Amino acid sequence: MPDFLIQFDRHLFYFINHDLANPFFDLVMPWFRNPKFWIPLYLFIIGFCIYKYKKQGIIIIILLALAAGFADFTSASIVKQLVKRDRPCRDVVVSKTDIVRINCGTGYSFPSTHATDHFAMAFFLITLFHKKWRWIWLWAILWAGTICFAQVYVGVHFPIDVICGALYGVLVGWLFSLLFKKMQPAFDLK
Repeated sequence: MPDFLIQFDRHLFYFINHDLANPFFDLVMPWFRNPKFWIPLYLFIIGFCIYKYKKQGIIIIILLALAAGFADFTSASIVKQLVKRDRPCRDVVVSKTDIVRINCGTGYSFPSTHATDHFAMAFFLITLFHKKWRWIWLWAILWAGTICFAQVYVGVHFPIDVICGALYGVLVGWLFSLLFKKMQPAFDLK
């Protein structure tokens, strides 16, 4: 990565991690990045898809899970191992001033797997449902974006990690939505 980009990334990290610090974010951001916090949303999506679309809903849920699983595996087990970028808490410059609000984690930083997974799910759902519910893009991006912001705020990822993870997640979500449309060409939103 070019030096100017690394410097910009470190400055943006500092802005989010330090300058935006406040007691409210200190309280909620660790929760927002925790997958267990979102279990009610996941259960709602599963229940809604199965209730509303029956067998097609089961296929939606399976492909949604496969999109997240594929994004997770490829980002964590392939890309992170190739890039080997240290997390902010281990970066030689940033670690001196990083406010670590949760455990730093054991893996590498690039890309953020949280960002990849959640943007894959968000974009899969957006692509499937945007014609019926135009507002879905707003809520799905807000959901995934909040998780990305929280990753930087709590000190476990740099902004470029979450941006690139999000972009990769969008690609994965889009590809799995194409697969769904190929498998279910007569899918009707009702």
